[in-house]
Amino acid sequence: MLQITDKDLLEKFRYLQSGLRDKWKCIEGDESDTSDVDILVIPSLSLDQRELKKVEGYEHYEERLLFSLIRLWNPRNRLIYVTSVPLHPSIIDYYLQLLPGIPFSHARNRLLLLSTYDSSLKPLSQKILERPRLLQHIQQALRIDKSFMICYNSTGFEAELSLKLGVPLYAAAPDLQIWGTKSGSRQIFAEAEVPFPDGSELMWNTEDLAEAAALLWERQPSLQRMVVKLNEGISGEGNALLDLRPIPEVAPPKASHQERVMAIALRFSKMSFQAKLENWSTFSGRITELGAIVEAFVEGEVKLSPSVQGRITPMGEVEILSTHDQILGGPDGQIFLGCKFPADEDYRLQLQQLGLQVGRKLAQKGALERYGVDFIVVKHDGEWDIQAIEINLRKGGTTHPFMTLKLLTNGRYELSTGLFYSQQGRPKYYIATDNLQKDRYKGLLPNDLMDIIAQHRLHFDTGTETGTVFHLMGCLSQFGKLGLTSIGDSPQQAEEIYNRVVKVIDEETPNHDPDFSLLSKQTFPISWEAVG
Repeated sequence: MLQITDKDLLEKFRYLQSGLRDKWKCIEGDESDTSDVDILVIPSLSLDQRELKKVEGYEHYEERLLFSLIRLWNPRNRLIYVTSVPLHPSIIDYYLQLLPGIPFSHARNRLLLLSTYDSSLKPLSQKILERPRLLQHIQQALRIDKSFMICYNSTGFEAELSLKLGVPLYAAAPDLQIWGTKSGSRQIFAEAEVPFPDGSELMWNTEDLAEAAALLWERQPSLQRMVVKLNEGISGEGNALLDLRPIPEVAPPKASHQERVMAIALRFSKMSFQAKLENWSTFSGRITELGAIVEAFVEGEVKLSPSVQGRITPMGEVEILSTHDQILGGPDGQIFLGCKFPADEDYRLQLQQLGLQVGRKLAQKGALERYGVDFIVVKHDGEWDIQAIEINLRKGGTTHPFMTLKLLTNGRYELSTGLFYSQQGRPKYYIATDNLQKDRYKGLLPNDLMDIIAQHRLHFDTGTETGTVFHLMGCLSQFGKLGLTSIGDSPQQAEEIYNRVVKVIDEETPNHDPDFSLLSKQTFPISWEAVG
């Protein structure tokens, strides 16, 4: 595998990437009339595999980039989609039938589906590299001079794959992924002069972590809680909440510094861990491997978690793509469940500005393609206090719903309002999730879901540009888990469409509970009313 410290190979990788400048007009599909490209989609989740296992149904998250199939609406584009195990045919049919004005057979002929037939716990990119004949098949199928490669996140595996195929990767180079870690994010925020919570540098053992937590408490004596974050945690699953309120006897200025350190060290085992089945024994073992930071927990009665998404073009230009209000869950509201577009009008333009500041700093570092910034906003005396908490230097949970909307409507995002407008000039709104999950859904096959969608007309209507687009359908049978994006012409309509989908699926599955509310606090802690 390509080592990110190998300067010679990194230079070759970046030289290959420089060819993206010539292809830029076609890469994002913004100029549809000129698009004539081969898109190689490698949806490899090349993340720490033990952290990835905390995400239920992660085996099917390679389906998250299937929105890319909508790029086949341009009759000259071709697409190769590679997965660890074969995709169910009805899932592919579902996406191709979303294409407006393109015969199904024409789109299908321009799509090549390949699989490694390997369900082992390895990144997909690594599996491909271990199969030279598959690698050769991919290369032979591509028009190399018109090809580019996209992925979920960029590591040495993806860089090596790019070099072996001779196809440029549209993503940040592997050696820049540090800026997407918890500690790297904090450094970027500081350099970009973006407000962020007080916290520590990266620590590699529990003793130093306790010391850093004590120093943080001494800087902020009124602090009630802290968040301990593994440096490469995913979707909040690597977070733990440290409650300081049970140890008031060592709160500053009481007790000595060393007594405070010792009391905090004892509290670590009693933290609230956000991932299921996590405990201090497993969590502390990961600190020595991944590193961890400790950060002040932002308190507030009216508190939301919005995000902003941007991209850095091959020419180094920074563009804002979208803002969202995130839907969070888990024991302490730390785990990403879904999102609503757009973010509250009270602060979304501020998010855009802060996102630009972060993007420009990332561009200076040489980063490329998508990035996202997560924030915490708290209302004080009618004003929103905004603090950045994390950068995602990869595709995230907000990428596929927004790109689905963009590619289906061929619309535009308006920076002056923070709204997205279809070609007909209508502003569009949506609610999306990767985590519509219930035991009653287990056993539903993709074909069963298609029957329900057709019978109740839950599908996206290309005429009205409203309705629901489903994803993660491969998760249904085993995990009872489904993803969906419900698009409407108003926030209320998007929510109504979403609620109807859930109501219908509930009624079509056993053990229906009529009192279940989709937007209950247990499932989705915010509603459109709460965000403006």
